[in-house]
Amino acid sequence: MIYCAAMQTSDFHFHLPEELIAQHPPEQRGDSRLLHVNGSTGALNDRHFGDLPDLLEPGDLLVFNNTRVMKARLFGIKETGGKVEILVERLLDADRVLAHVRASKSPKPGSVIEVDGYPLEVAGRDDSLFELLSSGITFAELMERHGHMPLPPYITRPDAMQDMERYQTVYAEREGAVAAPTAGLHFTPEMLSTLCQKGVRTAHVTLHVGAGTFQPVRVESLDEHVMHSEWLEVTQAVCDSVSETRASGHRVVAVGTTSMRALESASASGELRPMTGETRLFITPGYRFHSVDMMLTNFHLPESTLMMLVCAFGGFDTMMRAYRHAVEQRYRFFSYGDAMLIEPPSSVLA
Repeated sequence: MIYCAAMQTSDFHFHLPEELIAQHPPEQRGDSRLLHVNGSTGALNDRHFGDLPDLLEPGDLLVFNNTRVMKARLFGIKETGGKVEILVERLLDADRVLAHVRASKSPKPGSVIEVDGYPLEVAGRDDSLFELLSSGITFAELMERHGHMPLPPYITRPDAMQDMERYQTVYAEREGAVAAPTAGLHFTPEMLSTLCQKGVRTAHVTLHVGAGTFQPVRVESLDEHVMHSEWLEVTQAVCDSVSETRASGHRVVAVGTTSMRALESASASGELRPMTGETRLFITPGYRFHSVDMMLTNFHLPESTLMMLVCAFGGFDTMMRAYRHAVEQRYRFFSYGDAMLIEPPSSVLA
């Protein structure tokens, strides 16, 4: 955990009109606005996402998170007849998961929840999560047949057919997330081709985004917050690409806060190294970044850990002003909203 002790959760509050929370993706993928923020000068420029190639240079490296969102929301019935909503948080093996279970009363160990005729046994609890066991079907099969896309809590409509495609990046490969790495939702195959032709390079990390990303910070003092855990993998090939990019004087651009957290978690020693495992890295103002030079991100919830991360990267005063500007200019917020490209002040880079 890295934090600035002088800052409080309430410092990261801003007023957000409800109508600016995007409930649907734009009609066409990539048809989004882009706020370009220069943390050194404080300049804010209103652009379109299609302008991104103009803001990058040949030799720059975009680092994407290739996690794939599971159809992780399931609806079931307890033995008592009560309705249950299950959100699979993590696959432990083919027939065993950790999940959030929402019901009028928490299910007891040994009880059974039925999902479309398939029994799931409640094997026990791990803090706020329940361990569920399946018999007769793997969880991958159960989610594929009967699962729903786990849209974030601030999207107040049921999931629809369009979400099967649009709440997934075009480069998603490794299934395991319960939330999309939303900065990547703007990219189309055509945009990726344009960037490649310009000489912009790409690399992929994996961080399986958990439901904890939407949990509010419930304490006022940042040092009391317990960060949720997420699984990641950063390979030697990614480390080599980052090193080569920076050695040649070009920039590493994290596509989203999840790519940022993966790279910075793997840089905990001060040097980027391959990493596979869990991270609880909590980044707030005062953190110095080791492996990232620019970041592309969406607009985040007030007082959230993601808001704290972007304030750490872009500079607190600049980012709070950028968010006020985004509200005034009617940008669309959160998962299906618009994007921001942040060039940080040199003072936050190690």
